[in-house]
Amino acid sequence: MKLLLLGATGRTGKWVLETALQKGYEVNCLARNSGRIPTKEGVTVFEGNANNPNDLVKAIQGCQYVVNTLNVSRKSDFPWSSLRTPKDYLSNVMTQLIPIAESQGIDRVVICSAWGVAETKKDIPKWFKWFIDNSNIGAAYQDHERQEVLLTQSKLPWTIVRPVGLTDSNKEQSIRETFNNNPKPSMTIGRKSVARYLVESLTRNDLAGKKVVISKV
Repeated sequence: MKLLLLGATGRTGKWVLETALQKGYEVNCLARNSGRIPTKEGVTVFEGNANNPNDLVKAIQGCQYVVNTLNVSRKSDFPWSSLRTPKDYLSNVMTQLIPIAESQGIDRVVICSAWGVAETKKDIPKWFKWFIDNSNIGAAYQDHERQEVLLTQSKLPWTIVRPVGLTDSNKEQSIRETFNNNPKPSMTIGRKSVARYLVESLTRNDLAGKKVVISKV
């Protein structure tokens, strides 16, 4: 089994790469800074940009699955920090990815979105809504929503995972799945646990065509 991983150099993507290898997947990674990806058996690195269709075509060859952990990033974690990537980066990538993945007959596309996107915005705390509406945090949420719409309107089999607040915990955490705000999620989850869930989602038939909020139990 082989998957294309987008976002392998990110804080969540690094865990996805490690988890996928542990579960026996071969992994193609497409990254602008390929030197940041460790050289390991089972990993093939393609240097390029995920919003370049030519780079995507090369990297997706032979893959059955796609995991996308890309984000609209800021230059620091400060909410008003300037953006490092274009504010439409995610939707631009998805626009390029969809026809390529459809032509390859990809079995599942799993994306890491966020709790607070689209209809889940009504479920998040008021203080968090304020940050989304009044700081550069909002750029990522707006573009997550755009890429979700593109993916759900495609012919691809998909799963959209919306984790709550991410922490850098490397502990194995039990995961609570929330659909339509039932049961209510907790406020945080570790990136390592999110990565495990993303990889496991690839072959879970019950998550095909589903949007799920995940948090730690």
